[in-house]
Amino acid sequence: MALFGRDKTRMVTAEEALPGRSSAMPVGERHAVTGHRIVAPFPDGLRTAVFGMGCFWGAERIFWRNPGVYSTAVGYAGGHTPNPSYEEVCSGRTGHTEVVLVAFDPAQISYIRLLRVFWEGHDPTQGMRQGNDRGTQYRSAIFTTDADQAVEAQSSRTTYQQALTTAGRGQITTEIAPLRDFYYAEDYHQQYLERNKNGYCGIGGTGVACPVGTGVESGEA
Repeated sequence: MALFGRDKTRMVTAEEALPGRSSAMPVGERHAVTGHRIVAPFPDGLRTAVFGMGCFWGAERIFWRNPGVYSTAVGYAGGHTPNPSYEEVCSGRTGHTEVVLVAFDPAQISYIRLLRVFWEGHDPTQGMRQGNDRGTQYRSAIFTTDADQAVEAQSSRTTYQQALTTAGRGQITTEIAPLRDFYYAEDYHQQYLERNKNGYCGIGGTGVACPVGTGVESGEA
């Protein structure tokens, strides 16, 4: 859990963070499953969302399987180090968490539906870990891209907390914050579980259904 004596479950400050670099990580432009672009520009009318739910390999696959999702990409967000490497993020000295960038068509899948996928796809009560994966890079997070997403994310958190409490589960620790930067992870991480069929996937949900987007909590169909 610690590297060179440092607790990787403790967030670093901006002053402690690694310096990073000015150049972005080079990645291929096409999704290994959909064939669509994973880097901007995206087609007109698409929106983007960013979620952190533990190891990004499994998280990315959860999202690309949903109809209406145009493409996905993995990367880093919520930290201080510009354009970090995977090794730097793993050191716990960048402040980033592993995230999935989801490009989606709101005419086919709503942001609220994506939030439901997010909440049900992992355990958002575990703090700086997800299962056996420990460290700040595995914390649960929603990084919003506009005011509407912020409102919907906060509302969905309240709704899911009620469901978790009813089921006897703990308190949600998910970070919800405006997206500052999304840094692409190295190319070999993109669609990793498509390229490596027997690859590791350490995330799993609580088994508690999230009622957002079902019509149960607000009358929305």
